[in-house]
Amino acid sequence: MRDLSHPIISDMIVYPGDPGVHVTPALTLERDGVAVTHLDMGSHTGTHVDAPSHTVAGGRTIDQVELEELTGQARIINVPHVIGRELRPSEAIEWEHLGLHEYEPLPRIVAVATGWDRYFGESTYLEHPFLTGSVVQRLWEAGMRVLAVDTLSPDNTGGEGFPAHDVVLGGDGLIVENVRDLTSLEPTANLMFLPLRLTGVDGSPVRAVAW
Repeated sequence: MRDLSHPIISDMIVYPGDPGVHVTPALTLERDGVAVTHLDMGSHTGTHVDAPSHTVAGGRTIDQVELEELTGQARIINVPHVIGRELRPSEAIEWEHLGLHEYEPLPRIVAVATGWDRYFGESTYLEHPFLTGSVVQRLWEAGMRVLAVDTLSPDNTGGEGFPAHDVVLGGDGLIVENVRDLTSLEPTANLMFLPLRLTGVDGSPVRAVAW
C-alpha cells in the first residue's frame, strides 16, 4: 500500500479562511499518567473529502457517505505527463490536457494529478492549476462520481465561484482534495479514502491509500 495523505501538523497550510490547525498536549504521561492530544482543526484539513453538504443546502453529510463510494479502481490522469511539461501557476486545465478520448467511459473514481503537491506548505501551493467547469462536467458525463486532486481545490483558489464543486457536489458526488503523490501512480490504480464518521458534518480528513 502507498500512503497518499499529507501529515496533519500544527500550523499546516489550509484553504484561506478555514480554521487553523493546532495539535497540542491535553494530558501528559508525566503529569496525568496518560498521553492525550488536543486536536483543533477544521473538517477540511489536509487530505480530506468534501461531502455534498459542503456547498449544497440539504446535501448529504459525511456520515451518510458509504465507504464503498470512496473505494475502488480509479483512473489516474497525469496531466504533466500528457502535455509533456510542468503546469504553470493558476493554469486552467482544459479537456485536451487530459489525454482522454471523446466518448471514453470513466470509472467512478477519477484522480487528476498535477504535481502541485510538491509545493504543499508553501505560498505557491495557493497558486495551483485548476479544472474548468466544462472539463469537470465532461468527466461527470463520462461516469466520474468521485473527483480526487493533488491541489487545494479543483477550482481556482481565489477565483470566482466554485464550478467544479457545483458539478460534483451538486450531483451528489464527492471531492477529495490535497492528495499527494498521484503523479507516481500508474494510469489505473485502486484507491481508498477513509473519512472519520462525523455526524452531520460537511467533510472529513481522510487516510488516502493506493494499492
